[in-house]
Amino acid sequence: MNAVPEIEEPGIVRCDACPVVCRIREGRAGACDRYANVAGVLTRVDPLVIAGQAAPETLVPFLHGDEGSALPAPSITGIGSGTTYPDYKPAPFIVASKHAGIDMITVVTEGIFSYCGVKVKIDTDRFLGPEQAAVLANGEKVGHVTTAEYGSQMLSLGGVNHLTGGSKKEGNVTCDTMLALCNKLPAELVVEGGATIVVQAGKAPVVNGVREQRMRVGCGSAAIGMFAPQWRHLADEVIVIDDHITGVLSEHQGGKYLDMKPAGIRVRGRRSTPGRYFQVAGHGGGWGGTDVTDPLEIIEKIDPKTAWPGLRLLMVSTTGEDAAYFVLDGALKPQPVEMPAAVRAAVARVEENCEPSLCTVLFNAGAGGSLRAGVTENPVRLTLSVKDALTRVTCGGAPVYVWPGGGITFMVDVSAMPDNSFGYVPTPALVAPIEFTMRREHYERLGGHVAEAVTLEQVLERTAHRRLG
Repeated sequence: MNAVPEIEEPGIVRCDACPVVCRIREGRAGACDRYANVAGVLTRVDPLVIAGQAAPETLVPFLHGDEGSALPAPSITGIGSGTTYPDYKPAPFIVASKHAGIDMITVVTEGIFSYCGVKVKIDTDRFLGPEQAAVLANGEKVGHVTTAEYGSQMLSLGGVNHLTGGSKKEGNVTCDTMLALCNKLPAELVVEGGATIVVQAGKAPVVNGVREQRMRVGCGSAAIGMFAPQWRHLADEVIVIDDHITGVLSEHQGGKYLDMKPAGIRVRGRRSTPGRYFQVAGHGGGWGGTDVTDPLEIIEKIDPKTAWPGLRLLMVSTTGEDAAYFVLDGALKPQPVEMPAAVRAAVARVEENCEPSLCTVLFNAGAGGSLRAGVTENPVRLTLSVKDALTRVTCGGAPVYVWPGGGITFMVDVSAMPDNSFGYVPTPALVAPIEFTMRREHYERLGGHVAEAVTLEQVLERTAHRRLG
């Protein structure tokens, strides 16, 4: 439940849309420029946008073949199709079919991608290494650490510079590492100045030999926002330790909303907004991704004017894996005591709300060069038709995300693809299936290789194949 914004003095409104808690004078906007005080009422500045309705003939339905879409999932994939690279000649298979009475064309090939990489999302609070640190496989640099994204650490691996811009060994190791990851196999990686990790699509990461169990429920502040009402009567203070934002319940807006009494326990670090602290400890494999193994280390002081003997203190990590319960003695020193059953249940609730820790592997590549010439004699028209959603791009039959801007740069979750969809060539480069599906009439307008089209039945008759389950 959100507190109703209150007017503290005439003409001023308090905004509770974020932890900054702006006090906004009439006619002014808050620090974010999204909320303003309009005649004493907290008001969202930007108007609600209603999408215009397009004429039916211009609509391209979202692309799910089981919903009667005009652009279905392909009935044939590029896996095992071979390649005609460089594609000054037509793609290996240009397949004609019907969908909902509409003549369709699917062009498939196994593209050779020198311009490709892998984005890896690792669900963990453990410190993997500093941002921009090199990631090594078999002693060769194959990528780097990028940003942390709310309970997950991102790696960027591969790319043309690692494939072709370094030594021959670097290129080969990079290619081998990406191939293993894209084919859902494990790869051991070492981060300079950080951890050794084993990454595999759809599996929990192994960090320094320990398999992760769960992804954090949120930062320390978010955990307080979720569980403050449940903690209110179980402890006089709750500190949620997190590498990024450590939360202190009684200071936090959640605690103030519940009218909690200040506890006078000050943690280390840089105070951001009330109850939210940055940099309470170093990075590491301890509580909440910090280097803390004894939670009392982060307490800077206990104010004797505010705290009291008997004060109950719960300290917990953002996954609930680490938790401790203390009571202040007569000298206001925290003394560990057995955790009451109700408090254990509250900690278990934190764990329950954590999702399983997994690795996600996204293949990212640019479908350019002569690959498009295998589809049409005028390659730029293919690019434009993809941008206009007249052509659907898939990778091994799996949906892809096509990046905005120039070219056909796409990204696909390898877990959605059949096993062993990827291959390689020793240039080095990865080989990945790619399919372009469109209406036949549109393919003709593209200048496509219509004369090379065959039916799916003809393909099945002439070509060794296997059907996916």
